[in-house]
Amino acid sequence: MPLTTLSPADARRMIDAGARLVDIRGADEHARERIPGALNLPLDRIDGLPRDGRIVVFHCRSGMRTTANAARLEAAASDAPAFLLDGGIDAWRGAGLATIADRSQPLEIMRQVQIAAGALVVTGVVLGLFVTPAFLALSAFVGAGLVFAGATGWCGMAQLLRAMPWNRGAAA
Repeated sequence: MPLTTLSPADARRMIDAGARLVDIRGADEHARERIPGALNLPLDRIDGLPRDGRIVVFHCRSGMRTTANAARLEAAASDAPAFLLDGGIDAWRGAGLATIADRSQPLEIMRQVQIAAGALVVTGVVLGLFVTPAFLALSAFVGAGLVFAGATGWCGMAQLLRAMPWNRGAAA
């Protein structure tokens, strides 16, 4: 049976009545903005969900990750009723409900990867057009890296960006 989605207002009422709110996003996303009182259990650690019979409401950023992983989330909350926050933290914020934002935290690693990859591709194309076509290899290299990351689940650029000074001390 698929998990039921809740509007932000309905989720707020359930949380106020004792339900546990679980944020399945990565620690870096949670550190940058979170719903007060949410327990951060990224998907790769969801099996660590306390099994105490409490109702569980899962959320992510937009609702896509929770919907895509609903069966796994339902299994993690096996001893308790579980729900999905429809629209995630974006809908929660859109409904005028409180979040805690810490803009001093770096952007999420995957957003940094998108920015860096996009900048490298554009740079390779521009230099390839105006300097020498050999620079087009930069765009090809980045594209190949993205294909590899998508196929294997391992992203070298993300690993490199995690080691950058602005990400040191950020949420792991």
